[in-house]
Amino acid sequence: MNDSEAVMKLILHGGNARSLAMEAIAHAKRGEIAAARTALSEAAEELHHAHQLQTSLIQAEASGEKTEITMLLIHAQDHLMNAMTVKDLAVEFVDLYERMRASKGVEA
Repeated sequence: MNDSEAVMKLILHGGNARSLAMEAIAHAKRGEIAAARTALSEAAEELHHAHQLQTSLIQAEASGEKTEITMLLIHAQDHLMNAMTVKDLAVEFVDLYERMRASKGVEA
């Protein structure tokens, strides 16, 4: 896989992860905690794929292969970091919604 393909896949997996994390929050807000946890799991899987791509780019550069720094690569990294942050916050939101429901005596 060339650098351009890896960068596009970083954007793809990062975007998928962010969307799934936002979906998890929406599920939790509606009281659908199990669906929220499933979406979080799927988001984590997308981030895992993205992280593998990122690691391969880093390893290639560490072994002497030059990676051209393009606006697309910067965008991909920004996209990935944003997705990671949104996923982490989504976990907190889902936990919070679950605790709120439990404190009201409503099962998830």
